[in-house]
Amino acid sequence: MALEMRETCERCGTAALPQDAPARICSYECTFCVPCGDAMDGICPNCGGELVPRPRRAVAV
Repeated sequence: MALEMRETCERCGTAALPQDAPARICSYECTFCVPCGDAMDGICPNCGGELVPRPRRAVAV
């Protein structure tokens, strides 16, 4: 099962989260940009879980 790599922040709607960009996710794959993740003190507002750095995928060339 592959991780869903969402491209928008669920809090501010930023559309600048390509697969190789830094982002924060919880265990349910809720996705947030780094500034929003920091503003929420690393806690997901949807499930209350911990937000951690999302792994990055290599961009195909």
